[in-house]
Amino acid sequence: MAVQLLITDENLAVQGDPLSGWTGLDATKRFNEPGSGSVGLPARPDVMAQLQPGNRLVLIRDGAVWMAGPLEIPADFSWSVADNPGVGSVGVSFADDLAVVAGYITWPNPASAWTAQLANTHRQIPSTNAETIIRQLVNENCGPGARAERRIPNFALDDVAEVGSTTTVNTRFEALLDTCRRVAIDGGQIGFRTRQTATQVLFGCYAPRDLTSTARFSIGLGNLRSIQAKQSAPTITHALIAGTEPETGTAGRTYVQLADTAAAASWWRVEKYIDGSADTDATGELTQAGREELAGGAAPVELGTVTVDTPDLRAGRDFDLGDRVTVELPYGVEIADLVRSIHLQATPTSGEYVTTLIGSPEATSAPETVKALRTLGRRLGRLETR
Repeated sequence: MAVQLLITDENLAVQGDPLSGWTGLDATKRFNEPGSGSVGLPARPDVMAQLQPGNRLVLIRDGAVWMAGPLEIPADFSWSVADNPGVGSVGVSFADDLAVVAGYITWPNPASAWTAQLANTHRQIPSTNAETIIRQLVNENCGPGARAERRIPNFALDDVAEVGSTTTVNTRFEALLDTCRRVAIDGGQIGFRTRQTATQVLFGCYAPRDLTSTARFSIGLGNLRSIQAKQSAPTITHALIAGTEPETGTAGRTYVQLADTAAAASWWRVEKYIDGSADTDATGELTQAGREELAGGAAPVELGTVTVDTPDLRAGRDFDLGDRVTVELPYGVEIADLVRSIHLQATPTSGEYVTTLIGSPEATSAPETVKALRTLGRRLGRLETR
């Protein structure tokens, strides 16, 4: 096992020697969402000196950065005569750098001060490549193009990847990453992530790869420890979107329907009413709302696998977040879908365990709760315009 843990400051300067003596490491990378992790350490003075607010943890696996980002809980210290004599222990919780981006919301007028934001206005970017939209939203809200007080230190845009299809966005006071996620879904199911260089954290987009023929997991191949598979019926096959009532004119309310005919044919028809936030579909906003609902409610496949790294297939090297892979179930059925999360657990004595979760966009957490909270946030952000 080749795992190394470093602490840096916000300028990415290493603060001391690699952390040694750690007892347990748990880190999860997530597709288009912030990753998170925790580690247990001896509370020696040299360790405690590095665990300061504002610092970052860099997890290096096999010579490459596996995850890097801010300390969310720099020090959870414990000591007792009976259970933990000596220097005591300290637990550290950290996230990846997408968590910093997640702390921002979309301003209608990003170039203006907060006190100068106008009522009844949205940030609109119509009919543009999805990567361009995501990069622009991040740049103007927290990147180099943002107002000085909103810029993330040592943060920049990565090279253009030239991925994604044409879509649109209409947003107001939404969580920035929630907006980016729905643009990514509607704009070709692309991914976005951060990566660390020697002096900067770079944000960029990418196209997940189709590795179904090369990244394969099965009992016969000897690269699985366990499998838990679940497929559920779709929660929506027909999205019925209604635009808002026009404030002026004689035009009636706009209605848009989108359907997943394949899911309806395989299962059954499930209709869902969606209250749109635009009075027409001129910018494609009502269509986008329907596509987002269909993507989240498609018959979800949740596949938890405990994988064994082999020389030919290793997480983070041969497949990664967003890649489409294949898992063969013991009864002969094959499931191909996107890698939604990769969970690394390690101890100095027992080695590494790598778990991947494959499935629909909401497979990584409680779908209805997450979806309800995101929908509520979007509606609250737009409530002023009603």
